[in-house]
Amino acid sequence: MSIMRNNLKMIRCCIVGASGYTGAELVKLIKRHPKMQLDACFVSENSDDANKSIGLVHAELQGICDIVTQPINTGVIASLADEFDAIFLATPHEASHDWADDLAFKHAKVFDLSGAFRLSDVAIFKQFYGFEHSQPTVLQESVYGLAEWNADIIKTAKFVAIPGCYPTASLLAIKPLMVKGLIAEGHYPIINATSGVSGAGKKLALGSHFCSVSLQAYGVLGHRHTPEINEHAGADVIFTPHLGQYKRGILATVTMKLKRSSSESDVVDAFQSAYADKAMIRLKNTWPKIDDVAHTAFCDIAWKYDANSHYLVVSTAIDNLLKGAASQAIQCANLAFGFESSEGLL
Repeated sequence: MSIMRNNLKMIRCCIVGASGYTGAELVKLIKRHPKMQLDACFVSENSDDANKSIGLVHAELQGICDIVTQPINTGVIASLADEFDAIFLATPHEASHDWADDLAFKHAKVFDLSGAFRLSDVAIFKQFYGFEHSQPTVLQESVYGLAEWNADIIKTAKFVAIPGCYPTASLLAIKPLMVKGLIAEGHYPIINATSGVSGAGKKLALGSHFCSVSLQAYGVLGHRHTPEINEHAGADVIFTPHLGQYKRGILATVTMKLKRSSSESDVVDAFQSAYADKAMIRLKNTWPKIDDVAHTAFCDIAWKYDANSHYLVVSTAIDNLLKGAASQAIQCANLAFGFESSEGLL
């Protein structure tokens, strides 16, 4: 249960899947959060990182966190929902899916960073994730954690599905235009986005090995984030991801055909009304770049509109491990526990 520290009620947190890149970012964010306390870090029961100080698992955490990792299994999972206030699942899709029923809708609020509960259509889920979805109750009650757009429902949520990194960068570009009804009918937004190699996770694989990567497209017309973007944008898109030879960050360039009646002032109003009061969104007068957002929780956005052709180009930049994962999970937790969305992130 929640405890008091310096006369503040602290939110007791645990991280399941703490040995990955996102797990390390969650450790750092929770440790510096003024209203959260990290009490436990769990890793796979077969992991070489089990029963080690998290500072040994992630060298950058030495001197920051001395929690010893614990091996996780189904028996341990069942006790977490009553022991902690917030559970962060930085786990594979299958693990989050299988454990959800034991965790959901009890004392703890759950923030799932996997893709297990981002799609409402189970047939599409099976097509893109390769296994049957058998958690209909959790799926129906889970909330999509796009923090800038779903704040009201996140505030009352018990189970939050944190968006993917590519969908976050893409949706933050598209939704202001979609909500204002500016996108021309019959024209798909076209997304070209490039991620650093950390987006492939910590496990070594030749295709994402830093020395093997030379800027390249992959998952063309079939990436699992496409239906996620489609569903939460409210429109079909053409999404082409690329892998870049750098560690972290996503740069997305989205091209949209707007209605002939749309003006430059309509575009400005769409972005201003959506994000003027959002602390983690920076509307820029220059094109975003990875170096400006790496190791931050911000999303930088800029655009240019051609009133003659009615095409709009929007560019967004985020850190894939932070705004695309860990810091967005913290934003959602802030909202769910009644804090400012940006608490502990600025």
